[in-house]
Amino acid sequence: MMTAAPTPTADVATEASDPGATIIQMPGLPRKEQRRSQDKWSAQVMKRGYTPLPSLLLQAQALLGLKPEQLNTLLQIIEHWWDAGKMPFPSKETLARRMGKSTRQVQRYLTQLEEGGFIERVERFTGLNAQTSNGYNLAGLVAKLQAIEPAFSKVTEQNRLRRKRVETPTGEGA
Repeated sequence: MMTAAPTPTADVATEASDPGATIIQMPGLPRKEQRRSQDKWSAQVMKRGYTPLPSLLLQAQALLGLKPEQLNTLLQIIEHWWDAGKMPFPSKETLARRMGKSTRQVQRYLTQLEEGGFIERVERFTGLNAQTSNGYNLAGLVAKLQAIEPAFSKVTEQNRLRRKRVETPTGEGA
């Protein structure tokens, strides 16, 4: 059984720039508000903070050869990367607790990421020369993403041109 499409609300507004034009308001949020994280996730969830993450990292997970555990480890580290000029430094214990893994397993993931050139562990010390949690230099990950981005952009452009050719009547434009 098919259901009918929702009908627009009865709110009809007259646009100031064109008194003859009418705008029919559709149910839901305005487009600009639909894109706001708060309107997707809720204010309650978003007040806990958020992490900017390049979509390319998720799109290229397989291409980069990242296993799910390695990606999760990277995501946990990235969540602590607040300033571009400062390395994140979550402890292995924090990573392990968040991931539901042992610290030894997290240590293995970190070693794999380091061997893969995604991170560089940098020892950190307190003022008393006592070692504290490592810092994680993510320059390798950034460089890998920068290196593969042109291939993704090329495919995006090729797809845009294909769509344009399909949408254009034969003999016109393209």
